[in-house]
Amino acid sequence: MRLLEVDPDLGGLLNGPRRAEAERELVVRVHRLGAGAWDVTRLEGAGADHVGLLLLEGVVSREVIVADNVSAELLGPGDLVRPWQPASKTGLLPVDVVWSVLSPVSIAVLDRRFAAELAGWPEVTAALFDRLSERSLRLATTQAISQLTRVDRRLLALFWHLAERWGRVSGDGVVVPLALTHRILGQLVGARRPTVSTALGELAERAELSRRVDGSWVLRGSPPDPSALDRRRVSAVRGNDLMRPVRGLERELDELDRDFAAADDRSGLAG
Repeated sequence: MRLLEVDPDLGGLLNGPRRAEAERELVVRVHRLGAGAWDVTRLEGAGADHVGLLLLEGVVSREVIVADNVSAELLGPGDLVRPWQPASKTGLLPVDVVWSVLSPVSIAVLDRRFAAELAGWPEVTAALFDRLSERSLRLATTQAISQLTRVDRRLLALFWHLAERWGRVSGDGVVVPLALTHRILGQLVGARRPTVSTALGELAERAELSRRVDGSWVLRGSPPDPSALDRRRVSAVRGNDLMRPVRGLERELDELDRDFAAADDRSGLAG
């Protein structure tokens, strides 16, 4: 199957004849998985030179387990995953990972052969790196949400966050078509299932969030105001509160900017 036909956004930096050529050359195998536990041990033979698996449709959860605490991540179309990677390379902290298919998925296999072909298409490589960066940002956002006070505020923020990616506007409000259980919601916001159930009841009473018969969720009203979510504005956090300043860092960043500019000049991208 042609990669840029099933995921056209990966060719966003290509145009004209070059895109047409990439559409012909970048061909991948596509597999489908039904809902349920995903036994990724069958993928342990995948080499480090495989790019990964690209989700084309459906929803997958990755649960990271430390002691009796579980943190979940939701993955969907456009996400690049490498489930054969070990949870911990050093073994200093016992960490387990469990993968589950929440709704039937289609996966493009970006294997060693694809990696060799990809070398001729740096624009597609850059698009894949963008996907990894976006995933990292979503993870950091979910982590920040899990630190909000009161579970009802966490859940409301989480669903608006999910709506940015999966939501669609309807006559009732913004529908988030994800059949998420109270258990996995607790793993996403850092709370126990009974506490989540109570908070969801409060949100339903306030007509801010409700669950439909098909398992999807409906948000009503407007997204929460940032000032209402936290006790102090992010702009009030100074750099020194996060880490000690590093001597010479500004000079090193200037040098990095010059290196990027020189690389653009050589490739003809500048101007």
